[in-house]
Amino acid sequence: MDAESRKKIDVESLWRRYQKERNTELRNALAEYYLPLVKMTAGRIAISLPAHVDREDLLSSGFFGLLDAIERYDLTRKNKFETYAGVRVRGAMLDYLRSKDWVPVTTRQKIRKYEKAVSDLEGELGRPATDEELGARLGVDEKELRKIEKQVSVATVIPLEDYLRVDAPVSGEAGPSEQAEKQEQKEELARAIDQLPEKEKIVVTLYYYEEMTLKEISLVLHLTEARISQLHTKAVFRLRGFMAQGNDEQGAEAGKRARKG
Repeated sequence: MDAESRKKIDVESLWRRYQKERNTELRNALAEYYLPLVKMTAGRIAISLPAHVDREDLLSSGFFGLLDAIERYDLTRKNKFETYAGVRVRGAMLDYLRSKDWVPVTTRQKIRKYEKAVSDLEGELGRPATDEELGARLGVDEKELRKIEKQVSVATVIPLEDYLRVDAPVSGEAGPSEQAEKQEQKEELARAIDQLPEKEKIVVTLYYYEEMTLKEISLVLHLTEARISQLHTKAVFRLRGFMAQGNDEQGAEAGKRARKG
C-alpha cells in the first residue's frame, strides 16, 4: 500500500468495524495499513545485525507481532495504537533473534571479556574508562580495540531493548505490582542513562527514543557510522552494568530487611 492509498483510508472507521465484527478481512486491512511500522522497526534493528541474519524472517516475525497487537488492542482505552504495536512488533523480532541464537560462540566470548573489563575498570576508577585504559586492560592497541568493539556491537541490540521494553503500555494485562515494578525499572534506566558520558547519552537518546538509525545519528553528530556504533556498544555495556548493580543493591537491601524481620 503506497502513501497515497493510506491517506484515503479512514482508519478510525476501520478500527471501529473490526472491533465490532472481528473478521479476518478487516484485520488484514489494518495490518496492511500499519505495515510501514513493521518495515521501519526491522530496518532499525537490522542495521546492527550481521549479514547472515535473514531480513525476511525478521519482517515475518514482526508482521505476526503486528497481527497480535491488532487482535489485542482495545480502542476504548484511547492509547495510540502505533506506540502499543511498536512494542509488540519489536518484541516479536527480538524474540525471533533470541530463538535463532545468531551470535557466534567466539563473539560471545569477546563480549564477556569486554564486559568484564569495562565493569572492573569502572568499578575501580569510579568513572567511565577511557579507550586507552580499556585497551591496556584487554592488552590490545587502539586499532584492535576498535575491531573488538565492532564485532561485539552487533550483539548489543537485544540487551538494551529488553530494558527499554519496560516502556510497553501496561494495560489490563498487568497487575498493580507489575505496573509498579515496570515503572521502577523505567526510572532506574533513566537514572542510568543520565550517568553516561555525554556523547553516549546522545546516541542512546537518538537511537532508542528518537528512533534514528546509526547512519542518521552519524550525520547529526558529524562522526563516522563506525564511531557511532562504538559509542552505542559502550553505552549498552555501561547501562547493563548500572542496571545489574542496581539489582544487586536492591537484593542486598531486601536481605537486610528480611534479617531484621
